[in-house]
Amino acid sequence: MNNRRLIGTAAAVALAACAAWLGIDLTGDPSSAPGSGTGDTSSAARSSVPSDGPSAAPEEGTCPLDTLPDQAETVVSDILAGGPFDHPAHDGKHFGNYERRLPREHNGYYREYTVDTPGLRHRGERRIITGGGTDGDPDVWYYTDDHYDSFCLIPDAEENR
Repeated sequence: MNNRRLIGTAAAVALAACAAWLGIDLTGDPSSAPGSGTGDTSSAARSSVPSDGPSAAPEEGTCPLDTLPDQAETVVSDILAGGPFDHPAHDGKHFGNYERRLPREHNGYYREYTVDTPGLRHRGERRIITGGGTDGDPDVWYYTDDHYDSFCLIPDAEENR
């Protein structure tokens, strides 16, 4: 009987350790989930778009086009023109939003485009993510300069069309 109890206890401890390592909350308390504490000061927590949609983005969650790198304006123009793009193997392709930093939408809603960083020999971390609409006329525009850790809403991407 003691061996069964010992094995059961060891299994429970192993399960709890695995869950903790994987970041799984076994308590059911949403406030104990990783990144949900009030002390989270990551850039994503400061500037990510709220989950209830782009229209609810706070002012600090917006980035007018003229505040972004010059290369972003070029990418916006290319998107509105339907291309061509500097990185055709990647630009205009599906963006999965797997980290759920943007509002949840159906699969295929978001597309990503590279915003080049001068001096780099690779695509870098900067992207414009569009959502909805058509390839040449998206409904919503986002910018990230930290490879999807945080996003800001570009409210005026289509104003100078």
